[in-house]
Amino acid sequence: ATVSFSQAQNLEAKVTTQDTKITNLGVSVTVDSAEEVESTFKMKDIKKILNEIEDDGDVKFEIICNGDEMSNGTKSTLSYRVSGNANDTRGFLKSIKKIRKAAIKYYDSKQ
Repeated sequence: ATVSFSQAQNLEAKVTTQDTKITNLGVSVTVDSAEEVESTFKMKDIKKILNEIEDDGDVKFEIICNGDEMSNGTKSTLSYRVSGNANDTRGFLKSIKKIRKAAIKYYDSKQ
């Protein structure tokens, strides 16, 4: 491997940096089983993402559960959605926990 570095002797530039701010976040997860619900996302991951959002940012989370094939040949689906604001992360996380549990219960009841 070759690594090269060069620099001009007369360097004149204006360097600016900007912080990236997330003001609106939507997450949609499609799953086929309770195991996928449990492994696809963890609450600590959601908390980490919420810490990156502006205080007044809108947040949405959705779990789409794929079901069995219906008589018309299409798969049935069941969706759970939560909308909130980054100002209330505790309430938003509580709602996500509820829909996560409901999605797992949906698949467990089918067995």
